[in-house]
Amino acid sequence: MLGAGMTAVLLTLPAVAISQTTQTLEQRVARMERMLDSGTLLKLLQSVEELKAEVRELRGQLEQQQYSLSQMTDRQRELYLDVDRRLQRVEAAGVAIGAAAAGAAASAPGSAPATIGAAPTAPSGSATTGASPSATGAAAGAAAGGVAAAGAATPTGAPQSASAAVDPVKEQQAYQSAFNLLKAGRYDQAAKSFREFLADYPASKFADNAQYWLGESYYVTRSFDNAMREFEKLIKDHPESQKLTHALLKVGYIHDELGQKDKARDVLTQLTEKYPNSTAAGLAAKRLERMRSQ
Repeated sequence: MLGAGMTAVLLTLPAVAISQTTQTLEQRVARMERMLDSGTLLKLLQSVEELKAEVRELRGQLEQQQYSLSQMTDRQRELYLDVDRRLQRVEAAGVAIGAAAAGAAASAPGSAPATIGAAPTAPSGSATTGASPSATGAAAGAAAGGVAAAGAATPTGAPQSASAAVDPVKEQQAYQSAFNLLKAGRYDQAAKSFREFLADYPASKFADNAQYWLGESYYVTRSFDNAMREFEKLIKDHPESQKLTHALLKVGYIHDELGQKDKARDVLTQLTEKYPNSTAAGLAAKRLERMRSQ
């Protein structure tokens, strides 16, 4: 009988296990049915879809902002380059007018170059016999001095100056080549070309512009130490340059970027006070206002 009882127990165990498994499955199905009936799962799915839509929208906004920033950067560079082109035209016009005026003065009757080497003559009725050699020498020296001061006379056979030997076409091409690299956003190559230009043509009429754009090519790549050095060199070597105020502006900007707030405020404030009507002064005032609000 004991054996028969054990057999019966063993036979009932699988049935109990199956019954428990069935109950567990039924409970899980019932729970899922309750979730569906209550709309919880549907709400969860809706929330997921809404999140996906928001992510897509945010990604689109980010792409749009990146595009706008790129457009603004390009526009700012074009504005800089346009200003430079206009300055070049103004400078070229000034050089042409100066050359025309010099030519007119040289061809005018009675100009000093026309009298150099001419034998001294006296008007009729004037007393010339009492003229002393020293007076005659002084007059000749004064005439020669005036011509030398005007730069119109050079000794026969004397070597030409370095500036006279410069090929203006090659000079213009060298500057434009460096400038085109800057326009194309090839800043490292532009910096190298501007350095070479300044070494080859230190007295060029484009020297101050080249000096400024050399600093700018460093500034846009955030090489602030190099940019500071080049802008300060322009301020020192070309105090009459049209680029002076913008060089001062960039010096103030660099101090601000490096966290040197006091120096930045000093430079920008001096710019607004010394050149109040300049475009750079307006930009400096806006930067100072932003610094105060930070």
